[in-house]
Amino acid sequence: MPDDGGTPPHVPDDDAPDGGTRPVLHDSARPPRWVPRVLVMGAVAVFVAAWTWTALGQLTTLFVYLLIAFFLTLALEPVVTWLVRHGWRRGLAAGTAFFGSVIVALVVLALFGNLFIQQLVQLVGVLPELYVAASGRIQETFDVELPASDDLLAQLVTEYGTDVATGTIAVGTTVVGLVFAALTIGLVTYYLMAAGPQFRAAVCRWLSPGRQTEVLRLWEITQVKVSDFISSRIVLAALSAAFTAVFLVIVGTPYALPLALFTGIVSQFIPTIGTYIGGALPVAVALTSQGVPQAVAVLAFIIAYQQLENLYFSPKVSARALEMNPAMSFVAVLAFGAVFGALGAFLALPIAATIQAVANTYLQRHELIDSELLRDPERAPSRKGSRRARNARAAREAARTVDQRRADGLE
Repeated sequence: MPDDGGTPPHVPDDDAPDGGTRPVLHDSARPPRWVPRVLVMGAVAVFVAAWTWTALGQLTTLFVYLLIAFFLTLALEPVVTWLVRHGWRRGLAAGTAFFGSVIVALVVLALFGNLFIQQLVQLVGVLPELYVAASGRIQETFDVELPASDDLLAQLVTEYGTDVATGTIAVGTTVVGLVFAALTIGLVTYYLMAAGPQFRAAVCRWLSPGRQTEVLRLWEITQVKVSDFISSRIVLAALSAAFTAVFLVIVGTPYALPLALFTGIVSQFIPTIGTYIGGALPVAVALTSQGVPQAVAVLAFIIAYQQLENLYFSPKVSARALEMNPAMSFVAVLAFGAVFGALGAFLALPIAATIQAVANTYLQRHELIDSELLRDPERAPSRKGSRRARNARAAREAARTVDQRRADGLE
């Protein structure tokens, strides 16, 4: 028991060196004084961590915009560098390259946008007829009855008619968001191009000379690979769209321009399966609107053009671009698309090309050992072929023997 003076109690302990007379620092019935402080600090840490995580989640879209602007800067940097070498000031060269590309895009949209929108509106207008034709063919072929188009439209109106106002507001919000995204990406792209060496110098000032060399080398590799990759894909997409549009016009397939643009863009910017996705829509439209012969013709053209592109166009256009393994590029598109959405899927290929270029530059490669697992087995000769080879050798030896005997005067 404590005394009247309020002295701390003593806990007797016979085994202690001091005889158990050392006072206890606190009352065992109360928690230590530092516990409330630790609880408050833990609560503050949890709150700060949750706020930081939420803020980073809100800034994900901004990070994607900055990434797009960075890759656009790398793609347009060769144009700016060429203008600077010919006596242009850096800011004027950056503005000319940026606004020139925007003007070219607007001119292309002005030339083909009207026709594209008209054909797209017509395509949407005849979708019920295409659905009726497709459902009739499916019912005749597989004996499967699909719901009528009127019933399907009535069901859609019943389920989603109440969301028209909300959808209109969402469309308006989407348009505003697209304008904001375009302005953000455009401004950041222009400032990065206009800064150029000053931006790289500002980054390198925080690094040692050895690190500066590595960063600048990595920057150069990334710029070359991204610029070549994007430019080659744009050229291949334009060639694919042009050839496809001409063929669809010759065959008489409706909505040739939007189908050709869809085929060209999808086939080049979605690896491995992009060709099949891009060619499936023209084949489906030709099948439902024209018939089986036209659909087969469009399918044959898609296959033939793909071979022409792989054997001639792609090696010529992508001579400097980095070629990636189709499986790795497909996995990269899936991964970036799952994390960052459609924009991530679009940027997956240049990012993967940059990573592979860096790996090829910095990772050490070794000579391969001699192993049968590192090469395909040799083709075993057939018995028929070996018999023919033996007969041919025997005939040649017999002919040489006869010639030798004639030369010796024996025959």
